[in-house]
Amino acid sequence: MAAVPEYFGSMVFDDRVMKANLSAEVYQSLKKTIDEGAKLNLGVANAVAAAMKDWAVAQGATHFTHWFQPLTGITAEKHDSFITPSPDGGVIMEFSGRELIRGEPDASSFPSGGLRATFEARGYTAWDPTSYAFIKGKTLCIPTAFCSYSGEALDKKTPLLRSMEALNRQALRILRLFGNDTVKRVSTAVGPEQEYFLVDAKMYERRRDLRFTGRTLFGAKPPKGQEMDDHYFGVIKPRVAAFMEDLNEELWKLGVLAKTQHNEVAPAQHELAPIYTTTNIATDHNQLTMEIMQKVAARHGLVCLLHEKPFVGVNGSGKHNNWSISTDAGVNLLSPGDTPYENAQFLLFLCAVIKAVDDYQDLLRISVATAGNDHRLGANEAPPAVVSIFLGDELNGVLEAIDHETPYQGAARTKMKLGVDILPKFSKDTTDRNRTSPFAFTGNKFEFRMVGSSDSIACANIMINTAVAESLKLYADRLEGAEDFPAALQELLRQTIREHKRIIFNGNGYDDAWITEATEKRGLLNYRTTPDCVPHLLDEKNVRLLTSHGVLTLEELTSRYEVMMENYCKTILIEANTMVDMARTEILPAVESFALDTARGAAAKRELVPGCPCGYESELVKKLSALTDQMAAKTAELEQAVLEVSSAGDIAQEAAAVRDVILCKMGQLRLACDEAETLTPKKYWPFPTYGDLLFGVR
Repeated sequence: MAAVPEYFGSMVFDDRVMKANLSAEVYQSLKKTIDEGAKLNLGVANAVAAAMKDWAVAQGATHFTHWFQPLTGITAEKHDSFITPSPDGGVIMEFSGRELIRGEPDASSFPSGGLRATFEARGYTAWDPTSYAFIKGKTLCIPTAFCSYSGEALDKKTPLLRSMEALNRQALRILRLFGNDTVKRVSTAVGPEQEYFLVDAKMYERRRDLRFTGRTLFGAKPPKGQEMDDHYFGVIKPRVAAFMEDLNEELWKLGVLAKTQHNEVAPAQHELAPIYTTTNIATDHNQLTMEIMQKVAARHGLVCLLHEKPFVGVNGSGKHNNWSISTDAGVNLLSPGDTPYENAQFLLFLCAVIKAVDDYQDLLRISVATAGNDHRLGANEAPPAVVSIFLGDELNGVLEAIDHETPYQGAARTKMKLGVDILPKFSKDTTDRNRTSPFAFTGNKFEFRMVGSSDSIACANIMINTAVAESLKLYADRLEGAEDFPAALQELLRQTIREHKRIIFNGNGYDDAWITEATEKRGLLNYRTTPDCVPHLLDEKNVRLLTSHGVLTLEELTSRYEVMMENYCKTILIEANTMVDMARTEILPAVESFALDTARGAAAKRELVPGCPCGYESELVKKLSALTDQMAAKTAELEQAVLEVSSAGDIAQEAAAVRDVILCKMGQLRLACDEAETLTPKKYWPFPTYGDLLFGVR
């Protein structure tokens, strides 16, 4: 078996391959485009395309595709072969610069929120040279942006790249104030931790809810769930370990920096975490990771569930978005150093993030708003829907000292003593971690823990980048004209802390008392559901932020509002229709069959033993009959509610009705069906139970 360094990135047209296959002149021109955003001329594009094609064909590729990320939240691709007819009746393999830099997919069949009509089909994909091309199967995949015929962004990559550029512009202004004139570029980096469930494929196929919606819509609690905490970091089961080994190999070939893997808290739940990389590349890699997870799982007779809450009663899955800012020289601008109190540059960037999160807490909540994530946020394994920042004792002490204009004493570095001589002694960190915080500082980065497991991380990072860019812009506008820079900086830091300290909370985010304090005393926002928060995307301050930095136009913002609300409604209505189907054609017949068999058994006993009381059977049949009547009634109510909601006036009204009516009726139907499951023997129940699914992979 080849060593990992030998095959890592073997399916990627990365810097090593470019150096080996491009002339020095073409390579330098392309690097200037990648590193500095310089314009790419057609001659260079032709040379790159030829080299890319030759390399891909040598690796067994026969087709190419412009790989893009439409507003569906997943990726899209249209494959074209390299073949071109030759005069002798054969074919040759060709790929031009024009084919590399531009494609033309149909734009009318993707979500556009009204930006495109069905008859307006033309759209364009444009090569993103900052993200390496790669081979998947026998296809060369070229990461691209996606826009309409009239130029509006129809994807998640374009506004992400715009937001990165916005932050770069403003961060460079700040660095110049500190005398850092050699830095050419500031970039954000992300390491998204991906949580997921693995279930047996044969069981999955027998559950219509999993197949149609990605989550279980019915399921009684099994005797054991996650109460013992024995799955978390536990020994990985052989079948899962084989999946993880295969997954790592596939990801490493694609240059994905898969690093950490372990069992998560819930049975059948696991996590994969990569090493940090530039945000747009991390976004591409995370989309690839989700796709490859599902493909590799199928090879092992498994199904990878990426829904945020596939099972009620156990932890759901998130995607912790670890975000940092660095210069092209590799300096992490969120690294406090050994003496953060004296690190003025760090403190300014820290305060910029604090201000951004407080000013635009609504945008952060909107960036993770989906029907699936609504089930997860606020539950005991996920942060609440209220956005707050955890800084820890040391940084909190630094900010308090600045606020009160008192000397900072510093946090003592102590050695951990474990009471056993042979165990190593090590320095204790000056602050603990907080796993309940939505936005936690964890040493030299912020961990945004509200992102859902199936989400594209592009949305969250667009909002974080742009909000921080705005803070830095306001700071630069103020400090560039200051006569006494140190004094102006100190006053700016003090003012930011005083105006935005309400967003800092270092306590237990799961405590109900915190939600009361956050909303009633601090005035923080608590948007519990998608219909609560998404309309605020079009608030004046948010439109002004995103348009002024050139990240999204008003038309693009309006389209995203429409798409997000439509997705919410469609997702839940599909779930409701699936529930009606399963209850009527599977659960009701199963319970009725058991009730009839029980009644026949009681009649047979009475015939054999006249006067036999058959109390157990009589009570059971009575209870089952009442439940079948209840399930039938609740099924009919849900079906009727879906018909009524579908005729609602506008998308906001429909979303509100889905939230307030449909979800409520779905809950009522589930309650009756789950109770029936607890009374019905396994041989009658029509599909695998929670116990089967959660503990079925060995």
